[in-house]
Amino acid sequence: MTTGSASGSAIKVSSETGTLKRLLIHSPDRGLGKVVPSKAQDWLFEDIVHLDTMRRGEYDYYVKLLLYFLDPDKIKGRVGEIDNDPSRSFFIPGSENYFASDCVVDIQRLLGEILEDAQTRVKLTAAICGIERCSYRIQEELYTYDPHELAKIFISGSYSDKRMLFAPLPNLIFTRDIGIVINDHILLNKPAKAARTRESILAQFVFFYHPLFEHIRENLIEIPENERHFLLPDDEKASDFHRCTLEGGDVMMVSPKHLLIGCSERTSLYAAQQVMKILFDKNIVEKISIIKIPKKRDYMHIDTIFTQVKKNIWVLLGSLARLGDEAKKKDVLHFFAPADNRGEFRILQFRKGNAKQPREIENLEDLLSEISAEDLGASEPVKFIYSGGNEFPYGEREQWTDSCNLLALKDGVVIGYDRNDKTLDAFRKEGFKIITAKDLLEKFETDELSPSTLADTFIMLPSAELSRARGGSHCMSMPLLREFL
Repeated sequence: MTTGSASGSAIKVSSETGTLKRLLIHSPDRGLGKVVPSKAQDWLFEDIVHLDTMRRGEYDYYVKLLLYFLDPDKIKGRVGEIDNDPSRSFFIPGSENYFASDCVVDIQRLLGEILEDAQTRVKLTAAICGIERCSYRIQEELYTYDPHELAKIFISGSYSDKRMLFAPLPNLIFTRDIGIVINDHILLNKPAKAARTRESILAQFVFFYHPLFEHIRENLIEIPENERHFLLPDDEKASDFHRCTLEGGDVMMVSPKHLLIGCSERTSLYAAQQVMKILFDKNIVEKISIIKIPKKRDYMHIDTIFTQVKKNIWVLLGSLARLGDEAKKKDVLHFFAPADNRGEFRILQFRKGNAKQPREIENLEDLLSEISAEDLGASEPVKFIYSGGNEFPYGEREQWTDSCNLLALKDGVVIGYDRNDKTLDAFRKEGFKIITAKDLLEKFETDELSPSTLADTFIMLPSAELSRARGGSHCMSMPLLREFL
């Protein structure tokens, strides 16, 4: 049970666009093929998907690209052989031909490895059976399974013979939400919805029990509940001032001293306050900007509204970017707008040692410009690329299919979905090369292009099924190690 290389077992993230060296992912598992329409919303999945298309035609490209950038020895010269293997054994943790990279790490692999220890297997099985209300006989039966098969059961909710034991975890492909690396600490999530409780427990066991994280066990941060939460009336428990929930899509480590926390439908103000107190007390960061966004399914997390592309370039949803300016207009309609728009969208910045006197930032563009220029020292002018080219109605349409949710593999090289045409046009206008994942892999195989020399490039990932799940490449990654810019 070892995971090494990639600068030893270093865990450190201090920016959004530094060259990616190690990340945590989860490939679509058999549970996604069991989501039924009547339960899709309860299980926090936007739609039912065709699993084989999602795997072979879409997500497999994502994994191959990640390997080419982070661990090329595992993939170079093998793309054709991998594509022609009907068993997909290259992608399946626990299989004989699994790629087993120590840089592109599937959480299912780590889960299977910690379950090899009998004591851990007993503890985790008991915990899962408790929250899923399984019978004692089922619990005893689960102890007998091979560790990697047991990991599949815990994640997918089903046996290999297709029988379902409990609900699947379709959201686990969005590994960003289970935790976030803040410098050399890991902040663990507290999911907003009961459907993600098992997911959170599995992540806790991986972080606390796997050797990959052993050296930073003291740096794992869990957010405390309100100490009187069990005494609160149900309506107060649900309020933003008492509810303690946080997901990784609402947290961005933008520079070594500066963290962004979004307060959304999934992350509460109370949790943001608790995180701020812990991080300031531990001297982990010096500045925290809290971005309160409307509690709408359209947005969900702050990384569905904006992500960083390059030290001086951001992609964002224009209709929210300038709400601060809109609120300052003096015409009658804006004067009488509910809460002057500011109750729905607001940015407050707190500094260590002066947390009781936050600074208000008028709009998102001002915040992001300041991060690029002051926190990261960008020498070039700060630029914004808008979802849908900021054209109505394409901005909102393409934001819905994750035009703003991009993963930077290194400064200026990002992966995003191929379906957001107007956003891609906007990238072209800013001088970015646009290339499909398939074409890029072919050029890597023939040495026509190289990951090390690629610059200012948008890599298009096939997305007919992935986009149904309402999460992009940023959501589908939990960076563990980045070079600093």
